[in-house]
Amino acid sequence: MPDKYNSLYELLNAWGGGALATIIGALLGRVMWHSSEARKGHRKFFGAELLWEFPVAIGMALIGEGLASYLGINQPVVSTGLIAALAYLGPRGVEALLLRWFIKRQGT
Repeated sequence: MPDKYNSLYELLNAWGGGALATIIGALLGRVMWHSSEARKGHRKFFGAELLWEFPVAIGMALIGEGLASYLGINQPVVSTGLIAALAYLGPRGVEALLLRWFIKRQGT
């Protein structure tokens, strides 16, 4: 009897565990950002820049997992969404968010 999955996340989780879903979420976040840059004409879609997005995606997946654990996000789908959003922002976007938060916190 074949297994029935209610979501893509459940299928990925069954095939490769949570790590596969996390990595795919991070890769999708980076591909969304990369395609946005390609659409603006800042880079070619199938250029050498695309290769540099893989290590960034893996790093952002690790950072996102740590942040999800720190925030106490126990639902795997929600943590994968957080990881995809962080991967889309990338290291510079996350740095900008942290600086805004830090400056706002110091001002009050």
